[in-house]
Amino acid sequence: MSILLNVVFLASAFAHMAVDTLNGQRSVLFTYLSGPMGLSNADLGLLGTLYILVASVLQLLFGYLTDRIGPRWMIAGGVLWIGGFYSLGVLTPGTAGLALIVVAGIGSAAVHPAGTMQATLIGREKFAGRETTAAAFFFLFGQMGFFLGPLLAGRILDTSGQTGLLMLTVFTLPIGVYAAWALRNTAPSVQAEEREEEPTQESAKRGVIVLVAFALLAAFQSWASQNMTTFLPKYLSDLGQSPTQYGFLAAIYMGGSAIGNVVGGNLADRYGKRRVAALALTLGSIPLAVISQIGWSHWLYVLIPLAGLFTGPTHTIVVVLAQRLIPGGKAWASGLILSFLFSSGAVGVLLSGYMADLWGFPLMFLFTTGLVLAAAVLTVSLPKT
Repeated sequence: MSILLNVVFLASAFAHMAVDTLNGQRSVLFTYLSGPMGLSNADLGLLGTLYILVASVLQLLFGYLTDRIGPRWMIAGGVLWIGGFYSLGVLTPGTAGLALIVVAGIGSAAVHPAGTMQATLIGREKFAGRETTAAAFFFLFGQMGFFLGPLLAGRILDTSGQTGLLMLTVFTLPIGVYAAWALRNTAPSVQAEEREEEPTQESAKRGVIVLVAFALLAAFQSWASQNMTTFLPKYLSDLGQSPTQYGFLAAIYMGGSAIGNVVGGNLADRYGKRRVAALALTLGSIPLAVISQIGWSHWLYVLIPLAGLFTGPTHTIVVVLAQRLIPGGKAWASGLILSFLFSSGAVGVLLSGYMADLWGFPLMFLFTTGLVLAAAVLTVSLPKT
């Protein structure tokens, strides 16, 4: 697609991939350290929650700043920040190293709202209004990072230990410099889109229902996704798999999600966001339900990417709808919805960690299936267009 030849889009997309490569290896690294540091499932949930909260709540601030000063230094600076602090984290032993990795999440908070705004603007203004497709390609690069992160981290941890992860953090430097150059002519976007008419009392009530359903849908989808990315490596580790193995399986979940995102974004522009989200989430509950019950099996090589394939498209659809529904600048709207997605997922992960400790991973993953089905039901309340 010609959008991949757009220099500004590519700079934003590569920055997204670099950030999410480091975000994606987080769970594998925490699982690797859980043995020597004596971390429980609840501890892993807490670490995941802290990281996600840092990387999400601050998106509100960075989205606000992006609308006023432009995306250039949000994107370039965010990439350099996460690379620098992640490097310090893997070089520092003990809880101090874990704290530095959590602080690295600030860089992710800077990149996401600015990059999402740029992608949807380019799709809307330069590619015949195909905003969902453009956003899907932007998120594809992030999910490629989430695919590469655990895949490479598992192998590196097996062969070189945690300091070997510097082989991945070093790439943030050239990508950050490239982003600063490519985005030099981008401008701030402060103004909200104008409304055609004042809402009536009836339409206002309808709007409240839509927003509540939308928020619950987004929260449930994010919670389910974060459960998979946070706990799948630990679950597979408990089943006797090596870092290379559980890193690979975590990677193919994100690989499936990446493919689903692009296909689903394209279909959403053609056939409607609500219809595609409902069908994808319903289908996604099937492999999740089987994963929760079968334990270790070679069928996981099929079921895990299928779960990602069908749950992935909703993320892009939710973000693009939010940019339409939430008043304010586009980066602010992007930051708000992404912050909400990550924060709700983070709180959910904390609860899921306690659930896994009390009742085991099979019940926790079965609960995750229920979250996806609930999100599918809630799509009925979304606007058709």
